[in-house]
Amino acid sequence: MSATRPPTSLLPARAAESHKGTYGHALLVGGSVGMTGAISLAGMAALRGGAGLVTLAVPASCWQVVAGLEPSYMTLACPSNPRGRLGRDAYDVIASFSERATCMASGPGLGSSADARYVANRLYASVSLPIVVDADALNALSQRSGGLRGPAGPRILTPHPGEFRRLAQSARLGTDTLPISQMPELAEELARRFGVTIVLKGHRTLVTDGTRSIRNETGNPGMATGGCGDVLTGLIAALICQGLPLFDAAWLGVHLHGLAGDKAASHLGQVSLTARDLIDFLPAAIMEWQST
Repeated sequence: MSATRPPTSLLPARAAESHKGTYGHALLVGGSVGMTGAISLAGMAALRGGAGLVTLAVPASCWQVVAGLEPSYMTLACPSNPRGRLGRDAYDVIASFSERATCMASGPGLGSSADARYVANRLYASVSLPIVVDADALNALSQRSGGLRGPAGPRILTPHPGEFRRLAQSARLGTDTLPISQMPELAEELARRFGVTIVLKGHRTLVTDGTRSIRNETGNPGMATGGCGDVLTGLIAALICQGLPLFDAAWLGVHLHGLAGDKAASHLGQVSLTARDLIDFLPAAIMEWQST
């Protein structure tokens, strides 16, 4: 299990004649009334991470709030249910729009309604784009009859320990009391069995595709605050948009995410660190990584 630093060759210098289309279109799915911040943070991180275009597919009930938080991404207003979450009909809107996207991420602020679970699980099983699966989309998968089986395309799953317990339980590999010490081995088995890449978040986050595994060494306890996982989701999606293979995108995303957290903590302290601070310090983290 390697703990090496991602090589700078993973993200080559940009060509002078490149344009926004060169760096891909990230389509991020999530958000709901009361949880607009999560999908917005993911969108901001995708922009800072270098995606050429970013669109946030969110319920029509809250699209104006999401749109007002950042002028540089676009929004796609989707059918919503009476609770302000994605309705079942949102699937058709998102699937149609995905034909112009490079990568998708699903889950930030999605909520746990039956309609939202339906949308997340159908995207997992039907859309051939690479998808970064996070947050409530992971919980939807753990309740899906097929579990992680049958993804329609490449998938990165980014669970924290609680979400991983539920995924392992759905695959009959663990219980709701699964100790953290056993999770790395089971994460490798899950990745191998279902052909996915898993980012097991926590102290020294593990990235594995079942064949290769690395432990990340950046990051600090100040990042134990709401929204930091959403930032990671958007960042990984942006790196996939720029052509990185899934394992490399996850590896570099985790490294840069933690490095941005370390820079934020050095300026602001761990206690006061917020997820938005990670986005603000991400440019400095990328430049430091590129220069060493």
